[in-house]
Amino acid sequence: MLFDVLRRFGALLLVALTLAGCGLPQPAFKNTDVTGTDCCRDFRLTDHNGKVRTLADFRGKAVIMFFGYTQCPDVCPTTMVELKSVLQQLGADAARVQVLFVTLDPERDTRELLANYVPAFDPSFLGLYGDLETTAKTAKEFRVFYQKHPGPTPTSYTLDHTAGSYVFDPQGRVRLFVRYGGDGGANLVADLRALLREG
Repeated sequence: MLFDVLRRFGALLLVALTLAGCGLPQPAFKNTDVTGTDCCRDFRLTDHNGKVRTLADFRGKAVIMFFGYTQCPDVCPTTMVELKSVLQQLGADAARVQVLFVTLDPERDTRELLANYVPAFDPSFLGLYGDLETTAKTAKEFRVFYQKHPGPTPTSYTLDHTAGSYVFDPQGRVRLFVRYGGDGGANLVADLRALLREG
């Protein structure tokens, strides 16, 4: 009697485990998985060519969004160089990835300056900007911290800011937060390949 009960329970357990395995496997990301978070829903900013952009403009591509400023001495240029390396490592898949550099310093980062700075890392990269109010609103939506530190002159200030990037899947959903530095982009390459396989 007890043996029959255990045998039936084992059979039911096996069926349950089999059914659970029928769903599509979720990728095990190497960077921080933020799928389903209630931030990073959208933005409305102008690109360095003068075109107003929202997240919907990049539907069908994975999007990497980094917040910084052109006069940043270390984190920003290092990140941009690494993102260029990521695209190189992706090979043909790089055509399905869009890198966006969002300035946190609209007082100094004019459209012309962004047009010179951002594509210098890669011609496909886009610089985005807004006015002070729009910049603050966008940073809040993306939970990006930034704070001005005065320099010796009114225009020589620096900014402390969140040093990481957000990654969106081709459907426009935020999926990853990528922390600054570490592995030369290898983990991001792997995660992007996984997102692109999802479609």
